Formats: sequence, C-alpha cells, structure tokens
Amino acid sequence: MPEPLLAGLRVVEISSYVATPLCGLTLAQLGADVVRVEPLGGAPDRTRWPLSDEGTSLYWTGLNKGKRAIALDLGAAEGRERVADLIVHSGPCVVVTNTDRHPELTYEALSARRPDVIHALLEGRADGGGAVDYTVQAATGFPLITGPAALPAPVNHVLPAWDLAAGLYLATGLLAAERRRLQTGRGTSLRVALEDVALATAGNLGYLAEAQVTDHERTKSGNDVHGTYGRDFTTADGVRVVIVVLTERHWAKLLTATGLTDTFTALSASLGIDFTGEAARYEHRELISTLLAQWFERTPFAEAAEALEGNRILWQRYRTFAELPGSGALDGELFATLDQPGVGPHRAPKSPLVVDGTRLDPRPAPGIGEHNAEVLR
Repeated sequence: MPEPLLAGLRVVEISSYVATPLCGLTLAQLGADVVRVEPLGGAPDRTRWPLSDEGTSLYWTGLNKGKRAIALDLGAAEGRERVADLIVHSGPCVVVTNTDRHPELTYEALSARRPDVIHALLEGRADGGGAVDYTVQAATGFPLITGPAALPAPVNHVLPAWDLAAGLYLATGLLAAERRRLQTGRGTSLRVALEDVALATAGNLGYLAEAQVTDHERTKSGNDVHGTYGRDFTTADGVRVVIVVLTERHWAKLLTATGLTDTFTALSASLGIDFTGEAARYEHRELISTLLAQWFERTPFAEAAEALEGNRILWQRYRTFAELPGSGALDGELFATLDQPGVGPHRAPKSPLVVDGTRLDPRPAPGIGEHNAEVLR
C-alpha cells in the first residue's frame, strides 16, 4: 500500500460533538496523526446517543476512529500549557478546535511561540454568539420549507447538515493552509461559523437570491423535489420507492418503463402541456403522479424494480438503517470489520475518498487518556 497522503502531519484536536471531530476524522482517514485532547474524565460527547448494549457511545466511536487520545486538566493553566507545548514542539502542526476559552491555546498565543502553526476555530455565529446545528437550521429558513405541505409547523432535519458541511470546510481550509505552509513557511488562522456555512449554502443554491429578486415564496412540498419531478410511490405489495426525473431523456425512459408513453402523448396534445420541460413537469406534478401512482399500485415491487432498473431510471427503495446490513450495502470496499472496545465487531466505514485505488482500514476510537504516556512523554 502506498504511503498515506497525510503521513507525518500532526493534528491536535480540541473539540467535541460533530463538526470538529469530523474534520479530525477526515484527516485521520487520509493518514494524519490526530491527537484528540479531552478534559479529565473525557469530553461531554463521549456519552451521546446512540449507545451500544454496553453503554458505549456509537456516535463518539464513529467520529473518532483512528485517533489517539490524551486527557488533561484543561481547567488548570498547567494542563493547558502542556497541550500548548505539545503543539509547539510537534513539528509543523495543525490545530482544530471549537473553543476559544483557553488563552494559551488561541492562534495568537500559539503563533507567538511557533509562527508556522495552523489553527482552525469553529464558531457558532460569526459575531461570537453561540449556536448549534439545530438553532442554525431555525435561523436560516430550512425547517419552514421542510415537511408535508399541509403541516404549518417547522420540521427540523434529523441530519446535522451544517455540522457536516462545516467539518468538511474546516478540513479543506486546513489542507489549503498546509499547502501554503509547505510553500512559504507561513502559519494561518482559520475561522468557520456554523451559521455562515448555512447562509452561504442557502446563497449558493439560489434560495436567498430567490427571496431577494423574485416574488416567489418557497413553500413546503412534502416529498416532491422542488422545481423538477420527483416523488415517492407505493407498489402493489406495499414497498415504498422514490423516483427522480431530471432530464427529457429520464422522462422518456420513465414513460417507457411504465407503459405511459401514449397516455402522456395524448395528454400533451389535448391539454397543450409540454411534459418534456422540467418546469412543466413540476407545475403539473399532481397530474403526473396520479397516473404513475396507478401503475405502481398495480405493479409488484420486483416487477417495478426490473422495469425501472432496466430503463436506467433514478430510483431507490426506502430502507431503514436496520435493513442496510442485510441489503449488501455494507459489503463493498467502503466498509471493513472493526472490533471496537465497548461495541464489538461491526462493519465500519473507511474514507469515501479512494486514493491510488486504496483506502485506509478503520482503526478503533481511543479510550479516555489512552495515549497520554506515548504522546506526552
């Protein structure tokens, strides 16, 4: 196996919860030596659900695979100074953190001792205010366009999208800063705010521009895919699937798969609707869905799957997490068997990135202070 891309890079992670641990995990899966710094007794997210039958956090072990861990009294200056010494004397080092309350561990303090240090800070809001993913969701509009059209209440997404995006932004920024350090020897201070990530995404996807320059008001549309055609259906034997039609070719293939080509040709002629256009399909989605629903309701899943797959339709069956291990989804090269203390053997993911045809196997997440001796000696 070739040497990992980030072999030799030390990352000191002083963090908890999702975004910053995900940043560290992303770098660890590319070969960096990531040292997780925690207070005595462990970070507060070590007990976060879901839990194994033994009470070990599956959430924590999932986000901290392959890292080393040290535990120090971060409430005392001596403990913080030991962490600062570790950073300063580790060679060219990268720091990722979600707190600026430790004066010895700020970029200003560390760069005064080591000018080439790279330091990334995750904030809740750019003005210094506190925020977590779900409060950012509420502040940026997304829950009010999520869920069934008939439900006026906001619906929070169960996926912490802004935490995930922020963690990957942090990793991207740190690697860009590392590239500049290799070229110039300069250190870098990086700051990413969760709310900025959400607002930037809303802007990049056109949601904010739509609110500023049009009279359109984005509303809830249930499982319809906004602005194009996509919806869920139930087959004759009770299996629920989703289909998405993005292009004219997709539309033609869907009509072929469902035997509705002649029906929609006649409708187009009689109603004057050009169903080959994406906007028209969204505008007339109820009409389309009524006819497609009839086909699904009389077609068993196996037959529907064969027709959809045979015509290269964008579709998938809805599955629960519990169904995935038995579906073959965990059998590919993305996963390997990991024996995690407190959890037991299970299929755990490697990095989604394939580097020169390979990925590093997952390694267990560390226990509290497991590597104090070898890291701090």
